[in-house]
Amino acid sequence: MRVAWGFVPTIERICVYCASSPGTNPTIRSAARALGELLAAEGLGLVYGGSSVGLMGLIADAVMAAGGTAVGVIPTRLFSTEIPHRGLTELVPVGSMHERKTKMFELADAFIAMPGGFGTLEELAEVTTWAQLGIHQKPIGLLNVAGYYDPLLAWLDHAVAEGLLRGENRSLLVHHDEPAALLQALRSYVPKVRPKWIELEQT
Repeated sequence: MRVAWGFVPTIERICVYCASSPGTNPTIRSAARALGELLAAEGLGLVYGGSSVGLMGLIADAVMAAGGTAVGVIPTRLFSTEIPHRGLTELVPVGSMHERKTKMFELADAFIAMPGGFGTLEELAEVTTWAQLGIHQKPIGLLNVAGYYDPLLAWLDHAVAEGLLRGENRSLLVHHDEPAALLQALRSYVPKVRPKWIELEQT
């Protein structure tokens, strides 16, 4: 569903994309907990992938321990591997990964990608592509802990330099290395991108 140009919803719930692995960097694990505590302190609900393990489990535990709300969305086929979190405000089982991403999108007013692997990258790329196409104007942020996303940001700049990504589309992703500053950036976000159009080469 497309939204009227210039309309940005009030942020009440933030979808966080992150790994089902804890990783090896304690700074990243600490950032997951800090983000969870911040969301609860700011009265913002968490929407995430529903797992009790990895960075997903850490942020959900932090939100719930601080008295916040957390909604997890997880495909039933992943119950044995990602291990659904049973202590959430709500756990929403779905039938597929596509349903998971769609439901998370519907529930959230903004998105944050923490460090992660293929799954996190896919979720981030999809929701950013939807913004580029004008399907939504919800803010999207990268929590660039310990420079984790520096290579991705450099690649985006390279894509702009090569003429394969428009500069205004590059601006769809706000980023910061600290949760509070990133949250402020998301709240201050003003859409600059109109729906993507294809530039045909004149012959």
